[in-house]
Amino acid sequence: MAAVPPWLEKLLNTSFFTVCRTHGDAARSECNMYCLDCNVDAFCFYCRSSKHKDHQVIQIRRSSYHDVVRVSEIQKVLDISGVQTYVINSARVLFLNERPQPKGGKAVSHVCEICGRSLLDTFRFCSLGCKLVGIKGNGDASFMLDAKDEVVTQRGEGASRRGNVSSSSSRDQEDEMREGSQQDIYPPTPPPPPSNTRRRKGIPQRAPFRS
Repeated sequence: MAAVPPWLEKLLNTSFFTVCRTHGDAARSECNMYCLDCNVDAFCFYCRSSKHKDHQVIQIRRSSYHDVVRVSEIQKVLDISGVQTYVINSARVLFLNERPQPKGGKAVSHVCEICGRSLLDTFRFCSLGCKLVGIKGNGDASFMLDAKDEVVTQRGEGASRRGNVSSSSSRDQEDEMREGSQQDIYPPTPPPPPSNTRRRKGIPQRAPFRS
């Protein structure tokens, strides 16, 4: 499937955060990394140093028992447009797979096209896994960065500039993601309170001399 890189489905079906068989006694032995070049199982920090030093590796993180990946890492290898992003611990991330959600509750404005999960903004999918299902079913999206670049090029140089500005603006808006209703979404760290240092008074004005 041209719209999906060969390693993606294997990544989404991989179990992370198990203990490494080789470095089980070490401090950082949980398998939370994945090599896009080798496209095999997850591995730990020490395996990366010894076996994947010069390979393309991404690190998987966890939020409320669900696997996430930082946008700054995954957007280098995938077109993640249409997938809802979240701010967790001051980092922008997205979920690898669909997360179960209780049915019912209050009405929401935006939902995932595949699983129906409520979304914070006007995105199509809640996770990479749901976007993959959408691509297989409809074929109106892609994970390939090359395909995205070709569309921009065909619009001409002027349109390309506008597209780049629009893309940058979209990323800036996502950086300011607000706190959602789910428990695993947290707002960025608030700024420190203003200082109580006393301000310097203005220069005193001398009363005019009487004539």
